Amino acid sequence: MLTPLFLTPSGVKGRGSGPVLSVPLLVIIMISEVLSSHQCSWFGTSYGYKPWLRLLWVLLVGFSPASRAQQGTQPQSIKIEGDITLGGLFPVHSRGPAGVPCGEIKREKGIHRLEAMLYALDQINSDPELLPNITLGARILDTCSRDTYALEQSLTFVQALIQKDNSDVRCSNGEPPIIPKPERVVGVIGASGSSVSIMVANVLRLFAIPQISYASTAPELSDNSRYEFFSRVVPPDSYQAQAMVDIVKNMGWNYVSTLASEGNYGESGVDAFLQISREAGGLCIAQSIKIPREPRPGEFDKIIKRLMETSNARGVIIFANEDDIKRVLQAAKKANLTGHFLFVGSDSWGSKNSAIEDQEEVAEGAVTILPKRASIDGFDQYFTSRSLENNRRNIWFAEFWEDDFKCKLTRPGIKYDPGRRKCTGEERISRDSQYEQEGKVQFVIDAVYAMAHALHSMHLDLCAGSMGVCEKMDPVDGRMLLQYIRSVNFNGSAGTGVMFNENGDAPGRYDIFQYQMSNVSNPGYKNIGQWTNHLRLNPEEMQWSGGDRKIPESVCSFPCESGERKKMVKGVPCCWHCELCDGYQYLLDEFTCDMCPFDMRPLENRTGCRPTPIIKLEWSSPWAIIPVFLAILGILATTGVIVTFIRFNDTPIVRASGRELSYVLLTGIFLIYLITFFMIAEPSVAICAFRRLFLGLGMCISYAAMLTKTNRIYRIFEQGKKSVTPPKFISPTSQLIITFILISVQLLAVFIWFGVMPPHTIIDYEEQKPPNPEFARGILKCDMSDLSLILCLSYSIVLMITCTVYAIKSRGVPETFNEAKPIGFTMYTTCIIWLAFVPIFFGTAQSTEKMFIQTTTLTVSMSLSATVSLGMLYIPKVYVIIFHPEQNVQKRKRSFKAVVQAATVTTHLSLKSNDKQNGESKVEPDRSQ
Repeated sequence: MLTPLFLTPSGVKGRGSGPVLSVPLLVIIMISEVLSSHQCSWFGTSYGYKPWLRLLWVLLVGFSPASRAQQGTQPQSIKIEGDITLGGLFPVHSRGPAGVPCGEIKREKGIHRLEAMLYALDQINSDPELLPNITLGARILDTCSRDTYALEQSLTFVQALIQKDNSDVRCSNGEPPIIPKPERVVGVIGASGSSVSIMVANVLRLFAIPQISYASTAPELSDNSRYEFFSRVVPPDSYQAQAMVDIVKNMGWNYVSTLASEGNYGESGVDAFLQISREAGGLCIAQSIKIPREPRPGEFDKIIKRLMETSNARGVIIFANEDDIKRVLQAAKKANLTGHFLFVGSDSWGSKNSAIEDQEEVAEGAVTILPKRASIDGFDQYFTSRSLENNRRNIWFAEFWEDDFKCKLTRPGIKYDPGRRKCTGEERISRDSQYEQEGKVQFVIDAVYAMAHALHSMHLDLCAGSMGVCEKMDPVDGRMLLQYIRSVNFNGSAGTGVMFNENGDAPGRYDIFQYQMSNVSNPGYKNIGQWTNHLRLNPEEMQWSGGDRKIPESVCSFPCESGERKKMVKGVPCCWHCELCDGYQYLLDEFTCDMCPFDMRPLENRTGCRPTPIIKLEWSSPWAIIPVFLAILGILATTGVIVTFIRFNDTPIVRASGRELSYVLLTGIFLIYLITFFMIAEPSVAICAFRRLFLGLGMCISYAAMLTKTNRIYRIFEQGKKSVTPPKFISPTSQLIITFILISVQLLAVFIWFGVMPPHTIIDYEEQKPPNPEFARGILKCDMSDLSLILCLSYSIVLMITCTVYAIKSRGVPETFNEAKPIGFTMYTTCIIWLAFVPIFFGTAQSTEKMFIQTTTLTVSMSLSATVSLGMLYIPKVYVIIFHPEQNVQKRKRSFKAVVQAATVTTHLSLKSNDKQNGESKVEPDRSQ
């Protein structure tokens, strides 16, 4: 059988035996860390640990601190009876010397705070609306400002949760002993110091006992994974740094320096500021300077010189003690830098005048913060009315009374000190001693009320309609209570809201001050805002050196102009150079220029893109007026010729010109003039189809007809040199068939083009895209490239060249016999026109007005070609028909042989005439014979 063990300050003792094992408290801490790493409630309904580990814990903590020997004469705890018991941890005594856990009594941080909890319990128990018919009790312990001692004391709170096996324990008469049920603490108020709270939180977490601290501000207690059941009504220290970061960013600063006094306060404050600024981004630290504990002479002058190495960083974040703040201001004044530095001070500066005495001009404009506090009037009335007679529940009050009034009470077991006066009991707090409410009293009261509100909400949900504590709350489930604690939201003792975030932290509350001198009747600190989890700053209340209302700048680089991107300086994210987004780029974000989409151009300020204007050749444009004018004249002239030919269809001139082919040729000329209107009209599917069809068709018809004519003449006279038999296919019908066959090739090619690539419109954004995007335009056009346009005309050009060749070969035909020479002149002129067209058309490919120039060049060239054909071939005939009808008569018909002989004689005479002109005389044989 195992011998029951009991833990004492010296170790573990067996029943009726001496010390058998020394167990330092570190073992308990280690066990708590192991258990907390498993993140489960060990003593809940399900156990995740082996029985021997549970037994080890029972052996270590299976005792009641209240039952152990007292340390000296100091009592251990205050017991307040109630239906629900809260625990309390307060530094009633200071840390004792080596070997002694507790020292002297602490009046403000100990007794004031302890009495604040008793005051809050009285208020809650007398409130009929909060926890009605339920009385809150308390078990309040002294931590003696020592973490290990506090841990030992806090084991009182968990003893009721440890199930002990007493089956082998019997009284002398053999009956089982009657063991009173230990009180069950549902939640703990405390502790004060962060190190104490950390130690206690590790144990309370194992037993799922919620804890609310009124003064612990260490940032690490915000780690919800390690301190799951810990909450606090005071903001963590990191909130002060967060508030200062928010102030700096609100003023538009992004480049500041930091100053810290060497030591925990200054260094941890700056470290928190640096970490938060890195996480928030947009804030760079130019210099981070530490002020030594023992500064050498001239040390502060060197600090000012270092700060001036980055003079753009005018903002200086300072976490320093009062003496260091004053010497920094003195050094800045000595360097004649009054008004240059813009200080943002922590709560060590706050609203103290002593820190800036005789340095007010340098400190002008300094922004400082101070935790928001309030004095609770009700507590003042309560505490000043406490006496030895009416406050016997506080077992440490007599000790406080002695220390506060510097007297001595006669107590059992305490030897009387003749050197101190005897207390009368008639002394009164505040009347016979100095009294000022301790700063954390407000938070102690809020912590107790937070626990009460959580229990009240829990009671409403679990015990609706029940008077007192119901079975569902006996015992209180700690994990469920934690959820209610984290959900509370009420106005605290100072009228401010009490609530917790997901990590159990209360919202940070700070007042923000600025030291002002100019335009103020009483120079001093002015409240310019507050910080409660977020910043509320009144810029209109701020005033800087010389009374300036504009917030000074503390930046590494000034903002870029519109349309300029930031090119960051390597290693300094708040410093940059500005580069303009040029060409068709716009500012995608502050660091990147990006190209606008192909159909857009940048805005004038280059902050975005806008649609590129779409243009087309307008009828009112000079590029259109000239071609349209020529086309109209040509259409009128062609129409006049056709009408004249129809009117005089049977006259000799009309019949001699080949009526059938003349009408075909005139149709082609008409279509050539007509294409001008399709080329200028607004592109659409129909217009694009007409362009494809008629662009080459008119020329094809014209040159096919002229080629047929010149080919007929050439064949006639070539055949006549060999035989008097006429050549084949020279009849009008044959000529028409040949012409239409030539035309059908063009039509076939166009219809194949239609099938392969149906006509459609496009918007060309590349053609008119100059370096300056303001002049960029999208051109609405048909899907005809320069190459496809030339291919469309290529067949007509082939016909034209072939016709020109035949015209050259037929140049010797007598003028009176046929149209060979007029056709020849027509073709020569046409070739010249189109030779001029090619360099103009392709030479403007890089012009911003390419489309207009090419369209005008093409239409004018075609109109000139048609005009040459019309003028050379038909205008003279129309002139004779209209103005010299006497010449439009039938002449004597000649046979085919006579015509050929006359042509041959004429040719020979022409050759002889040329020879004589060259000074030569040769006898040529008569080849006609």
